[in-house]
Amino acid sequence: MNKKVLIAVVAGIVVAVVFFLVKDFMAGDLNNQSATVTKATDEKIVALSTFTVIADMVREVGGDRVESLSLTKTGVEIHAYEPTPGDLVRASRGDILFENGMNLELWAAKLRTNIPDMPSVVVSEGVDVLEIVEGSYEGKPNPHAWMSPRQGLIYVENIRKALVDLAPEYEEDFNANAKAYSDKLREVDVTLSESLAQLPVNNRFLVSCEGAFTYLTNDYGLTEVYLWAINDESGGSPQQVAKVIDIVRENDVPAVFCESTVEPRIQMEVVRATGARLGNVLYVDSLSAEGGPAPTYLALLQGTADTIISGLSGE
Repeated sequence: MNKKVLIAVVAGIVVAVVFFLVKDFMAGDLNNQSATVTKATDEKIVALSTFTVIADMVREVGGDRVESLSLTKTGVEIHAYEPTPGDLVRASRGDILFENGMNLELWAAKLRTNIPDMPSVVVSEGVDVLEIVEGSYEGKPNPHAWMSPRQGLIYVENIRKALVDLAPEYEEDFNANAKAYSDKLREVDVTLSESLAQLPVNNRFLVSCEGAFTYLTNDYGLTEVYLWAINDESGGSPQQVAKVIDIVRENDVPAVFCESTVEPRIQMEVVRATGARLGNVLYVDSLSAEGGPAPTYLALLQGTADTIISGLSGE
């Protein structure tokens, strides 16, 4: 075989090898692209919420289509929370942010600044706002509307609309989930109405540490009394404590309460001064851990009713 023929043969072999290598590479690349597309199609919407109660609502409405994450953990005081670098990292992978609004999570503004392209939804939009009536927060909205299931229905509808806007291809799923969840909230509403109506007139005072039950007491005919309007460092002054003590004594209130995210030390001053009992813990700004008394929003609402009735009826 002469030199020219040998070169031609070798060149042909090289071309053939390169052709098959490129073909295999392209086939593999296409397969990888196909896998990537399939994975992207199957991926859940990553929904961030500022605290656990809202995250649970989003989980119920989103169902299997949504991965619902709370930026704050169970048991964390959310009013003065400071976002961590880890929160900012988690926020960067989110598709949508849900927050309560009404000045509850002012710290969420820092997150929105770092993720300007992510849609942010205020789930309390449309609530008939009740204002704080005393103290340094007088005239500002009381943010704890979710503590009444009647207002919680508004939250659910806002979540449903936001998810449908984000992923209209799943509208049927979100609508069905929201309807089923709203039906359960209406059942809790009926239970609360019937249960709280059993309390005698002189025992219809709900005395708590934070004024977090304004919407609940307004919707179900109770009188709200609290040591401070909003959890902050200024709460529990001698004047505030004395006022609560006078109300408890004058109305012979059998039990007072405190929330899971608050140390009941100051409320114990009321207990010692009046002889009232310290009732079981109320969950407001945070769900309990899994296996606790309030692992879901529905359980939180029902547990609130049970705790109030048990404490005020002397059981």
